Amino acid sequence: MRLVRTEDAVGHVLCHDMTQILTGDSPDAPRFKGPRFRKGHVVTAEDVPVLLSMGKVNLYVWELEDGMVHEDDAARRMAALVAGPGTEATGAPSEGKINVRAAVDGVLLVDSERLRAVNSVEQVMVATRRGGFAVRAGDLVAGTRVIPLVIAEEQLARAEAAAGEEPLLSVAPFSLRTAAVVATGSEVASGLIEDRFTPVMVDKLAAYGIEVVSRSTPGDERDAVVAAIDETRAAGVDLVLCTGGMSVDPDDNTPGAIRAAGARVVAYGAPVLPGAMLLVGYFDEPGGRSVPVLGVPGCAMYNKATVLDLILPRLAAGVEVTRSDLVALGEGGLCLGCTECTYPHCPFGR
Repeated sequence: MRLVRTEDAVGHVLCHDMTQILTGDSPDAPRFKGPRFRKGHVVTAEDVPVLLSMGKVNLYVWELEDGMVHEDDAARRMAALVAGPGTEATGAPSEGKINVRAAVDGVLLVDSERLRAVNSVEQVMVATRRGGFAVRAGDLVAGTRVIPLVIAEEQLARAEAAAGEEPLLSVAPFSLRTAAVVATGSEVASGLIEDRFTPVMVDKLAAYGIEVVSRSTPGDERDAVVAAIDETRAAGVDLVLCTGGMSVDPDDNTPGAIRAAGARVVAYGAPVLPGAMLLVGYFDEPGGRSVPVLGVPGCAMYNKATVLDLILPRLAAGVEVTRSDLVALGEGGLCLGCTECTYPHCPFGR
């Protein structure tokens, strides 16, 4: 771009928007604040006095030098670094910015390490929603732009190298369809109290398109819980939830029953409050199919949001939850117990 006197700008293309402010000093005078001339406008002789009245004695006009990239072209290249499967860059660049939206209902997955690498390159930026949470088709998941009006090709190439060959984010569609709930507790099995845990799980799972097709109340004895789990596995469900019996109380046998049933336990315990006693495991079935099994602590029955809500989106999309995923939940994993819970807009104060 090149700086020229406004009187000499006729026939040139503006590099950026020109904002005009009209204060409405008299009753008949309009009040206005906004772009009077848009970026890309070709300046005419009639525009000159208006621009001068706006205080624009000099203007930046477009004059692309070798090795420089216009912000709109750069924005398209930045969006290509970001938008992976299950997402789409929407619309033409606006002031060098492009938004990326979810194309499907699913869980947003962000490569945090590579995102930090890209944002470490000066004069470019990518802002995303936090990964690991549910999004719906059409939701805004990221925005990207370059900072200056034009950027050196070399600088843009640095950002592309930092991003690597794979897009920085994707949305994995929800894929699990069926679940079983094994509600432990002798008081529930004997009918002394009503099973209030299962209805809560039914509602939470329904939000991800998962139907509870099997319910059982085997009591507290480990062998009975193992038998109930085995029965659900034989039915071929996509997800098994064992509710209650997750504390260190001697009568709480759920973790041992899950292990005895043959689960590959990823972790027993998570750095999240409420929900520290969560167990995450998998049944590795023949044919390479892995069925997640959870030991769900009692807090999930009455707290609006717990550790269960932080991992369910990934599980519902068939994304395996690792121990490192759980470890990462520690930062931001403290629920503030707000009087009015706004989850998921404020998941644990993040």
